[in-house]
Amino acid sequence: MTKRERIWAAVHGETPDILPYSFWTHLPGVDLDPELLAEHTYTFYKSYDVDLIKTMNNGMYAIEDFGCEIDYSEIAEGGVAKVVRTPIHEAEDWLRLKPCSVHEGSLARELKGLRLLLEKVKGEEVPVIFTIFSPLTTANKLSGNTLLQYLADGHGDKVHAALQVITQTTCDLVRAVLELGADGIFFAAQNSSYDYMTVEEYRQFGVPYDLEVLNAAEKGWLNTLHAHGSNIMFEVLKDYPVQVFNWHAWETLPAVDEAFVMTGKCLMGGLKRTDITQRDRGAIQHQIYECYRMLGGRNQILTPGCVIRYPLDDSTLAYVKQARDCVERRMRP
Repeated sequence: MTKRERIWAAVHGETPDILPYSFWTHLPGVDLDPELLAEHTYTFYKSYDVDLIKTMNNGMYAIEDFGCEIDYSEIAEGGVAKVVRTPIHEAEDWLRLKPCSVHEGSLARELKGLRLLLEKVKGEEVPVIFTIFSPLTTANKLSGNTLLQYLADGHGDKVHAALQVITQTTCDLVRAVLELGADGIFFAAQNSSYDYMTVEEYRQFGVPYDLEVLNAAEKGWLNTLHAHGSNIMFEVLKDYPVQVFNWHAWETLPAVDEAFVMTGKCLMGGLKRTDITQRDRGAIQHQIYECYRMLGGRNQILTPGCVIRYPLDDSTLAYVKQARDCVERRMRP
């Protein structure tokens, strides 16, 4: 099977020739340059022979054009990007947001990186999905993680107005991504956790805008929901209109087999990303074994639940495929 055929089989509940796998990481110092980003993403894909490419965009690209300034200096040491300047200082600022054009600024930069990457893999039969952040995720980031305080202070109507603007921009980006030739989107919902807000709040400020973006991606065949973090709102997210469900398996519920039963979707996950960073080969092999035991090598794309954080170890990254192959030989009839 080609990589595309392998992923297609997993998505459609068929038995692939081998369990497809992938992983991804940040590229600090590279991901703000579309030429370098495309080149390094391609090299990463070829180095580890992954079956699926998820674009490795910087995690703040969606808020730059709305007026944010970002500090990326701590990512290379395993940290996260930080917002150091935001356009949201008072409630009325939510009403001042305007839609961003996909033809300029950070959105144009990310689309250029995607276009260059797709040109590099043309004819290689490997699927590519592009990272898209949920409108609520973008709203919280561009407010410097103060969105909940505005809701608590009774400014939900203003937040709704901003979410409509953000959603319009996000939908425009999604359509442009699919027009370029991506196979789907990797829809990152980073605030869909009971630890962040109540399910009632998420149904009001998250779900309608999530669904609008996912509907804009209807032409994709590999749309993936990334339920970020722990204590996820599985009861809400499990029925989203996507082909693939991704979450931090082994770090938070549901269990792998439970997730398949409850969603009926292809699962993307099964590896605990911290074990990869910590070079725990025993844990990596055990998790792959458990995935095979539960799902029999079907309905799954073996990946971490999220981005692999630095420091990266080349031999451990290469070991993931070696362990997959070893378990495959032992367990597949």
